[in-house]
Amino acid sequence: MSQVILITGATSGIGRAAALHLAREGHHVIATGRRQAALHALVAEAVGLQLSAVRMDVTDDASIADAVAVVDALTNGHSVDVIINNAGYGQVGAVLDVSPEDVRKQYNTNVFGVLAVTQAFTPAMMARGRGRVINISSLGGLLTLPLLGVYSSTKFALESLSDALRMELAPFGVAVSVVEPGSIATEFSDVALGTVDREGALTSSPWAPVYEVSARIEERFADYASSPEVITRVLSTIIRSSRPRARYAAPFRDAFSVILATYLPTFLVDRVLSRLFGLHHLSLPAAPSVRKAA
Repeated sequence: MSQVILITGATSGIGRAAALHLAREGHHVIATGRRQAALHALVAEAVGLQLSAVRMDVTDDASIADAVAVVDALTNGHSVDVIINNAGYGQVGAVLDVSPEDVRKQYNTNVFGVLAVTQAFTPAMMARGRGRVINISSLGGLLTLPLLGVYSSTKFALESLSDALRMELAPFGVAVSVVEPGSIATEFSDVALGTVDREGALTSSPWAPVYEVSARIEERFADYASSPEVITRVLSTIIRSSRPRARYAAPFRDAFSVILATYLPTFLVDRVLSRLFGLHHLSLPAAPSVRKAA
């Protein structure tokens, strides 16, 4: 059955792939994002498909309100049947190296933006007694890696909020599911690594050597990253399911290792990750000695 599906962050990566995939399945996809040129390019690629593009910044309440009005007009007042909260980005940095401003930006997009969009579009689904909310989390919402603490904290928050939403919306016929991608070949890694200023302030960071190790680890992950289609197939399954699960982790090889780690003793996981990232070699430079005058 064709449904109206709203996707945030649809100008690249998983969101863009999902918009095209679901439109090809016969759904009316409303792709949203901040970059107007990228939205135009998406519509051009979707010729012959029922795909509409609406500019929306999930961190801007006025922009969301404008999008609600446009979606109502596009759907003759029906609004949407499915929300895919995909907008988000990664950020690399030791927790003490990330500025308060950058922490706020991360939460504004990855957490508060999801809440704002969900609050704006779910009332119509509740009134009809049916709908879907799909939140794109991360395996980083189950296991925190060094240098990804701020990013992972937003995904842990999203996991918790999704649990509450699932229980609170169920009486109104709205199902809530979380999708937890692992290593996916998108622009995500480039954006995340781009937040590290290796040529500037972070060269004096106590964790500077770990940033270099992290970059090498990311390059190795990129060699076997799965395509976004792995996630789009999961999204399609959730939309078709009469009783979708609470959580879907993919691809399996990444999910298995992360889920296994969550059952191991914390001290053991800490030890393995510390050695993998070179944290066990870190130390503060010795303070220069001061020779007292005779």
